[in-house]
Amino acid sequence: MTYDEYNAFCHSLPASTYVVQWNNSHVWKVGGKVFAIGGLGEKDKPAFIFKTSELNFYFLSELEGYKPAPYFASRGMKWIQHYDSSKETDADLAYYLKESHRIVSLGLTKKKQKELGLNQE
Repeated sequence: MTYDEYNAFCHSLPASTYVVQWNNSHVWKVGGKVFAIGGLGEKDKPAFIFKTSELNFYFLSELEGYKPAPYFASRGMKWIQHYDSSKETDADLAYYLKESHRIVSLGLTKKKQKELGLNQE
């Protein structure tokens, strides 16, 4: 996934906002809380960081192209870095970005969720 594709996908998620911060990283938030970060990984290739469930954290930590996210994982947070930018992994990355958005949005207050029109089913 390219940065343009990543940004377009994250932009399509409900109530998402974009900011450039942390060494020119592409940071996406929902309700003011980060759910995805796009920045340079190894050898200046695109890398994407996202929050996961505990189960997915352990599963992805063992897969090629994924690793516990630097900084986040060392502090006990369940964040993964995806550094395989091949087209074959785009659908999986999109799934995990959407899931990160969902997990983070569920952590918002009920009032904030309602204001943003999230999780109202």
